[in-house]
Amino acid sequence: MVELTQSVASLKGVGEKTAKTLEAAGIKTLLDLILYFPRDYERIEALSLRSEQGEEKAKVAARFQSAARPVRTRTGKTLTTLRFDSLRGPIRAAYFNMPYAAKQFTPGQQVLLYGRFKREGKALSVVNPQVLRDMEDERHTPRTLIARYPLKEHLTEHLLRKLVQQVLSGVRIRENLPQDLLESTGYPSLDEALRAIHQPDSPYFERALERLKFQELFAYSMKIQAAKAERREDHTGIVFAMSPRLRAFRDALPYELTLAQRRSIREILTDQKKDRPMNRLLQGDVGSGKTVVALTALFNVVENGRQGLLMAPTEILVQQHAKEARELLTPFDIQVEVLTGSTSAAERRRILTSLKDKAPMVLVGTHALLEGDVEVPALGLVVTDEQHRFGVNQRLLLREKHEGTDVLVMSATPIPRTLALHLYSDLDLSVLDELPPGRQKTRTKVYGPGERQRAYLKVQEEIQKGHQAYVVCPLIEAKEESKLLSVEALTANLQEGPLQKARIASIHGRMKSAQKNELMDAFAQGAYDVLVSTTVIEVGVNVPNATVMVVENAERFGLSSLHQLRGRVGRGAEAAYCLLIFAGASEATKERLDVMAQTTDGFRIAQKDLEMRGSGALFGTNQSGESGLILADFIQDYPLFIEASRWAEIVFSAQNKEHRDIRDEFLATLDDGFHLVCVT
Repeated sequence: MVELTQSVASLKGVGEKTAKTLEAAGIKTLLDLILYFPRDYERIEALSLRSEQGEEKAKVAARFQSAARPVRTRTGKTLTTLRFDSLRGPIRAAYFNMPYAAKQFTPGQQVLLYGRFKREGKALSVVNPQVLRDMEDERHTPRTLIARYPLKEHLTEHLLRKLVQQVLSGVRIRENLPQDLLESTGYPSLDEALRAIHQPDSPYFERALERLKFQELFAYSMKIQAAKAERREDHTGIVFAMSPRLRAFRDALPYELTLAQRRSIREILTDQKKDRPMNRLLQGDVGSGKTVVALTALFNVVENGRQGLLMAPTEILVQQHAKEARELLTPFDIQVEVLTGSTSAAERRRILTSLKDKAPMVLVGTHALLEGDVEVPALGLVVTDEQHRFGVNQRLLLREKHEGTDVLVMSATPIPRTLALHLYSDLDLSVLDELPPGRQKTRTKVYGPGERQRAYLKVQEEIQKGHQAYVVCPLIEAKEESKLLSVEALTANLQEGPLQKARIASIHGRMKSAQKNELMDAFAQGAYDVLVSTTVIEVGVNVPNATVMVVENAERFGLSSLHQLRGRVGRGAEAAYCLLIFAGASEATKERLDVMAQTTDGFRIAQKDLEMRGSGALFGTNQSGESGLILADFIQDYPLFIEASRWAEIVFSAQNKEHRDIRDEFLATLDDGFHLVCVT
């Protein structure tokens, strides 16, 4: 019997070298292979090329004839030429550095080739064509949808398609959703869905994709149900007394708290007095003052002789939080420590010893604080910044590791309340729905393809006033066939063109933390006029002198991401500007970006994002897996998420044996929801 836990090395044609290539892509078992989903799909057409000139990317049904002996070219490459016949005429396929190319064919074999074909007299030529599959006749598939997989070094789509097909041809996947759910939704079986996702010509494809998205959202919702059930029975929380110095702490603040901040602090302190561990989401727009609310809670924890963690997703943000914590807490003799990857060994030992001795303190660091050798024996409160880096899996694990510990999750990502009630239904919700007085609203302007120069005139104007600017684009480096601007190309373009007199630096996610920190610090201190970046600065340091945010290819960003980027400017007393430059002439794109110009309210923007979902992206934006989702997207697939939440509640309540068995199976693993058992 085939087991999905078997190594991929057990597959025909997978030797040691291929197994290592697959392992580098995270594919170790047959299960990993089946769950290595396509990143997107490409619709290809049959060849229509008629002229003697030009090339056409297309498919051609062909019959393999013969192969010439591999030869070495003048540039040192190995060239293997294969000959095919087709209804379009003879085909000469050139394979470079693939001396084994002929071994995948047998004389007379009919296949579907895909590549850039060029007409040369009565014949066609193509370089390194892909073999989509064996074919009987081109007329049987006038249109074809092919899966495109994320590729690592030496990993090819042909290899992936061949191996996935080999596994699927030898197994049948057992169903893991209840029969009444499948009958109600009309979804195909899990076995049919997994086959269709890899073979998109299947008649089940559209429903299969929806079913697998539903499966992810259902699994997430089951975890939420588990967390809620656990909370209802949990009375292991620490009962904190209210420090008599809380009023003095509030009065010492260099600014007046907003009504929303006071309300949220009151809700958090009320939680701290209960024997049920706090699990609260503090949601507030950029600049709404979440950090001081969290520091008030941490102040009370340390006053009760406990330790508190304040965690952020990046070292840059850790340093920013630590600076504010020291400014507000040190006058009250509260110890504030910082622990990151760049902390010296001696300093790290000192902090860890102090923690082990149960010294009351606030420790600021990245989310790695909950892993490895960091022991926090007197932990009373964990505050984490940015909830999408600290999902339900992390919350469940934290409760296992530190029973009774309070958790406060901060988020500057505006989420419509209707979505938040499902997404974080295991958390209580506090909302900062107003900004501190005195902050100017950032003015937003949308520029079309022919107006880019006007946008940079505004940047020049601000630089001449002594201010600074951010310029954001979607890519780190230029990619073949991509029309998107990259950090590398844009930096060079600005240095040679509109901002040639400005001091320009660039930063992106592939840089080492120390290098990023150094550049961000230099920018904050005024060493550079312009910082070109990917969205790595979406969550970054506070630079009050930065008054302009330019976003290139703004059509590639979600409204909520654009709002987060806009929040990087307008942090001082000067007027600030957000300039959105989009490519293409789509009215829908212009209409969507105009929402940014119409309002600065993050919650209204998030609601609009929700209303305008489904704007063409086939898959969600969570490919990094931070949310535990690969195919689905909470916003784009919002109606599906609501339905999945409803069914999770039904199944979790276990009204019948099938529901009970499925609930127990999901909760036994708490993985991504694809609990696959094969039946040969």
